[in-house]
Order: sequence, then C-alpha cells, then structure tokens
Amino acid sequence: MENQGIIQFEHFGFQYTAQAEPTLYDINLTIRKGEKVLIAGPSGCGKSTLAHCINGLVPNSYPGKITGSLTVAGQDAGKLGLFGLSKIVGTVLQDSDGQFIGLTVAEDIAFALENDCVPTEEMHRQVEQVAKLVDVEQVLRHAPHEISGGQKQRVSLGGVMVSQVEVLLFDEPLANLDPATGKQAIVLIDEIQKRTGCAVIIIEHRVEDVLYRPVDRVVLMGDGRIRYDGDPDKLLCSDLLQSSGIREPLYVTALKYAGVTLTPDMRPSYLPELNLSLEQKEQVRNWFSRQPPVPAEPEREVLLRAEGVDFTYEGGHHALRGITGDIHRGEMLSIVGTNGAGKSTFSKVICGFALPQGGSLTFAGTDLSSLSIKERADHIGYVMQNPNQMISKTQIFDEVALGLRNRGVAEEEIRPQVEETLKICGLYPFRNWPVSALSYGQKKRVTIASILVLKPEMIVLDEPTAGQDLKHYTEIMDFLRELNRQGVTVVLITHDMHLMLEYTPRAMVFHAGKVIADKSAAEVLNDPEIVAQAHLKETSLYHLSALCGVDQPEEFTRRFIARDREVRL
Repeated sequence: MENQGIIQFEHFGFQYTAQAEPTLYDINLTIRKGEKVLIAGPSGCGKSTLAHCINGLVPNSYPGKITGSLTVAGQDAGKLGLFGLSKIVGTVLQDSDGQFIGLTVAEDIAFALENDCVPTEEMHRQVEQVAKLVDVEQVLRHAPHEISGGQKQRVSLGGVMVSQVEVLLFDEPLANLDPATGKQAIVLIDEIQKRTGCAVIIIEHRVEDVLYRPVDRVVLMGDGRIRYDGDPDKLLCSDLLQSSGIREPLYVTALKYAGVTLTPDMRPSYLPELNLSLEQKEQVRNWFSRQPPVPAEPEREVLLRAEGVDFTYEGGHHALRGITGDIHRGEMLSIVGTNGAGKSTFSKVICGFALPQGGSLTFAGTDLSSLSIKERADHIGYVMQNPNQMISKTQIFDEVALGLRNRGVAEEEIRPQVEETLKICGLYPFRNWPVSALSYGQKKRVTIASILVLKPEMIVLDEPTAGQDLKHYTEIMDFLRELNRQGVTVVLITHDMHLMLEYTPRAMVFHAGKVIADKSAAEVLNDPEIVAQAHLKETSLYHLSALCGVDQPEEFTRRFIARDREVRL
C-alpha cells in the first residue's frame, strides 16, 4: 500500500449535479505518505473540487456524478464517507474563522476528541501536546477571535492534527495572512510534515510563496485536467506556469528576461540553493545596466491630510498613535504592515466608521469631522476585506445596483452603469446569479463593483486581491489602474508585496499604530530593517540582486517591475 500511495485517483472524473459539464476529467494522481505536494492552477481549474474529493465534501456535501475511482488509505473513498475520511484527511480551510467551533482555543482543538468520547484527562494531555506542536500553548484560554491570523491558522491545524490524521490538506493557506506570517505558515507546514510524516497537500496559486520551503512535486491543473505532475525544478524551466495563468517566482522571470537559460540542475525552485555560474550572474548585471532608469513620480496636490490622528478602542487597545501623512489626488498608494498594525482602523477613521479621539483629517481642504458617514461616502468609497460583511442582496445585479438605487438614480440609468461595471470586474456572465453561488474571490469582486459603480473620488480597498489568481488579480488591478488614470485616488491596504511593487509607486508602512516609513515601494522592500519591523517580506529580487552582485537592489527592483509591466501589457 505504501508504494500505491495513500491517495490514488484512477481515470477519475466528476460533474456537479447543477452543472452541464464535468469539472474534473480523467484524473490520474498518486500521493504517497510523507510527500509534500503543491496543487496549483488558476481559479476554476478544478483544484478546489479535487481537494473536496480528497476530504469527502464531494460527493457527500456537493453531489454529482463520479467516474473512475478514488482510494484513500487503500479504501474506496465513497464507502469511507465524510466521517471516515475525516479520520484520515485533516483539512485546514482558507478562511480560518469558518473552521472554529469552540469558545476557546483549547475547546476548539478538543472538539474531535470530545466527539470520540476521549476521557477528560487524556483529552487535556492530547490538546496540550498538539498545542505545543503548532505553537499555540500560550493562547489556549483565548477566544478564537482574540488571536492573530497566523495563530488562527495554527489553531485550525491543531484541530485537525489532534485526530492523528495521515493526510494534511491546506486550502489556500496564505490567502488572509500578512507576508511574514505567510512565511511562518510555510515553515510550520514543513516542520509538521517532517515531524509527523503525514502526506501534505497544499492548494495554492501563489507558487513563489509556497516554494519558500521545498516541495516534492507540483501538480498543475487547467480546465479540469492535470497539465503537469512532477519535479518543481523542471516546471520552472518551462513556460507552463505563465501559459496557465500562474505567476512564476519573480526571480525566475528576472533570470529569463536577462537571457539566462534555466536548467533543473540549477535548482530554480528553491532560491537559497539557486546555483548560477559567474557568466550567468554577469548576464543579470548586464541586463540591469541596459534597462532605462524609472522616471520619478510627478508632484501632486494633497487630497487627504492626517495630522496626529489618535484612536483607542473601548477595550483599551490603542490602535492609532499620532498618525500623520498625506494622500495625494490621483495617486495609487499602498498601506502595508502586519495584522493589527492599525491599517484597517485608519481606513475606518477616514470613512467615519470610527471617530478619532485626537488629531485632524481634511479631505480637499474640508474638515472630515464636519461630514457624516453618508456625506463622506459621496467622496470616499470603502471595500472591506471580508465580502460577506458587505453583501446584503440575494442577486448579484441587485447588490451592485443597491447604492445607485439608494441615491434615487432612475432604473433605466442603473442597468447600463451596473452592466458596464460588472463587465470590468469580470462578473457580467454571472449578473443574474445568486450571490450564494459564487466563490469567495468572486464575492470579493462583487463588493468592489458595488462601490466602483458609485464613482467615488477616492477608493480605499482592504486586501482587494486576496484569494485571486493571476488572471483575476490582473483584471482587478488593471481596472483600478484605469480608474486611477481617470483621476480616482486609489488606496490599497494589502499584504501582497508584489501588488505594492507593481501598482503603487508609494507605500505607507504601519507598525504598532504608527507610520514607520513613507517612501517608494522599492525602497521599503529593499530595507531589511523596515521589512523585519513591519512583518513584511523582502522581494526575491532583493536576494537575486545580492546573489548577482548588483549594488543597487532598489533600482534593480524598479527596473524589473517596469520591464515586466511592459512585457505583460
């Protein structure tokens, strides 16, 4: 059975009852115990459905027609059922909040043990053991909502590991984490896999971030089929990722632009072991010197000015400590920093959802404290991180039309405006769908559309691209850039360092309620001190430029981004 694999798909196909075409076609895939496998692919390629087959949600919760066979731990998955599979396969969801059941962390980890009627003493012992393994023993008495995003993920992992599963399945584990916490999550997954010998399956389209630690294999999916199953080094030497709509690691793209021919023995899938010859390093330096310098950003007038803004929550949490800074008319700006740094609180204060206890805010010269939330909304649009907290209508069209209807716009004017916005956000084919039928990422686009249709002067987006693949990420960001060209000021609260580099020339870095840096995105990500303090992640271009002896890492990053944008446009 070991050689056969703990999970084995043979000529497997699946078609949801509600759909006219199959989602999976002729899947032949074996995953062995102790293997770490990355399953990547664009949205809608079938990777989530494949995961649901492994953990039993297909067909037990999502019915449909199965062809071929799937065995888990040598047994027919269909006969094992959802409960039987949960003893073998532990799933950690993208949205950790959706996985919590207990009132405290300890209760949550203990849930499966309680169901199995494990004696109290033994239960305490096992909970403590697992909590130590996933490093949450200090927060066992905390409520899940009181802990950070990274800790929530550790608790979710503990909750499935307590059942001593043989397979750990991670569904987009990086979608809601800040860069440093994302790195820690990949390290944690790697350590857990080595300690337990479990098979680990990671479903994720952020290939570079997963490759922060080596994987045994990459399975690349497209249109419901497996397009590649094999060595990650060989994959990165090909153009398969790009042709599949998945972003290559930045350093790999940079090497290709420099004319370096990648071969598997160079170990391109793992940057710390990347093996470049002296000649190849010189190729990179020569490419850099040939790229034109990036022109400076134009001077712009101040649109929003914050001076000494201070805010403390009722419970005593001092979230903003004298925030001072300007947002200029017509710019695209990133606000970055770790979870809990004050980024979202600052946006709430701008929009009037929270009133500061000190300092001042002006918008186009007007004191914002004199405007109500509704009056501010005529000028400033806000898109929340969690789409489920914004959506109030059943149908997609009605959700996007809601703001216009509330403003009393005539119905014959609403339809063309809503349809145009839906087209731009890639949602037009779904205009008559219920919101409940959409994925998390699609719901995100609905919320962006519902604000964009109102044509605000400034739009603040909290994590606009979380959970989006490269195609949809690019669609949303190119749309926001086009809006920006038309004069809309765009402020992005983001954990995505590539987004910050590619689309926003300037970044404000928050840490512990203060602005610790306000400079160009390239300067921020090439400053190890700021990166460490603000829980960011140095771009792999920083490490590549150091490896190749480029003594201007900031400029190397800027020139790469300019070149990459040119190529992709």
